[in-house]
Amino acid sequence: MAKMSNTEKKVLPILEPIVAERGLELVDLEFVKEGANWYLRVYVDKDGGVDITDCEFVSRALDIKLDEIDPIEQAYYLEVSSPGLDRPLKKDADFVKFQGEIIDVKLYKAKDGKKQYQGELLSLENGVLSIKEGETVYTFEQKEVASVRLAVIF
Repeated sequence: MAKMSNTEKKVLPILEPIVAERGLELVDLEFVKEGANWYLRVYVDKDGGVDITDCEFVSRALDIKLDEIDPIEQAYYLEVSSPGLDRPLKKDADFVKFQGEIIDVKLYKAKDGKKQYQGELLSLENGVLSIKEGETVYTFEQKEVASVRLAVIF
């Protein structure tokens, strides 16, 4: 589970009050380069899901603050959206909130011949993620885990 970049650390204290003012949850923040372009991506959510007006509010308010403070040196695109059905689980609170849900776990290196697991989220305690797949319980050290997302099952 990734660490924050310096740019993300600069933007976070600017972003948090904006998200809180709207009654939203900040799910994720990322500053990434794709091709020649940089993207500042903000993912927000709330019970019942976010709509376009929520995203627009955060985008406009954040854009104004970022223009005032100017904490990002390079040019970038700002994107604000819902995390989607397969939302990432990153914060400890996410693992508590979604306990009992089916999740997808991707590892950096294969364990027992697999890099991807799907199962019921049991817990994240002391840096150890536990899931139940069928009757088998798997545990993963947090440092082994590349990503955790809610599973989308149709």
